[in-house]
Amino acid sequence: MQEVGTGRRHGPADPSFPPPGGPWSELRHNGRLIGWSPQGAVSRGVVRRAEEEGARLIQERRAYLLRRLGHKVRSSVLALQESARQAAFGRQELLEEIHDQALDVGKRAFAMTAVALDPVDPARSVVVGAVLNLAAPGADRTLPADAVVRAPEPVLVEALTRAYEWMGGPGSAIRGDLEGHWLRLEMEPAPGRRPLQIPELGEPLVRYLVDTHLEGWLDVSLAERVLIYLPAA
Repeated sequence: MQEVGTGRRHGPADPSFPPPGGPWSELRHNGRLIGWSPQGAVSRGVVRRAEEEGARLIQERRAYLLRRLGHKVRSSVLALQESARQAAFGRQELLEEIHDQALDVGKRAFAMTAVALDPVDPARSVVVGAVLNLAAPGADRTLPADAVVRAPEPVLVEALTRAYEWMGGPGSAIRGDLEGHWLRLEMEPAPGRRPLQIPELGEPLVRYLVDTHLEGWLDVSLAERVLIYLPAA
């Protein structure tokens, strides 16, 4: 949820978590909670505006990420081409650098694909511990035994992988708790965490994947940690 006009964020989208202030009335479209309005102000026009604002925000974030990631991919490809050209003329010491550059190009291209394409796989029940084995192998994890969420699994893997790398990778900590209809993941950064070389692969990409494709909520309002709310199965 994001307040129209101010941009203040509030979430997750759940009748149990109304915004501060109020009193509020729910705005629903096809039975789905899509916003809140002052009590007594609900109308078809208000519901339609909330739906349009949500679609606009998604489109703006997608366009921003595609523009930024596209620029990064082009830069990486040019650097890789130049290294390959020099290696072809005898600079064999560049082969390791070429390998690293190829991995970097692949990472940025996968990120673009995650943003550009809507999920093909439908949402289903996914065991979060199994996903974290792939997405965050070096994290210190504490999860409830019934940590299962409803999500498209490839998108969940991508989002948690990006969040893990954003938090510094090995040495970061992930704690899970069930809150109502949500699994809340609290992620703390690794000691000595360094900023990402490509900032867009951190908060902007994680926010887009969590908010848009996983129907959850990313909370970055707390110091030195982030919260990810995912719909519990």
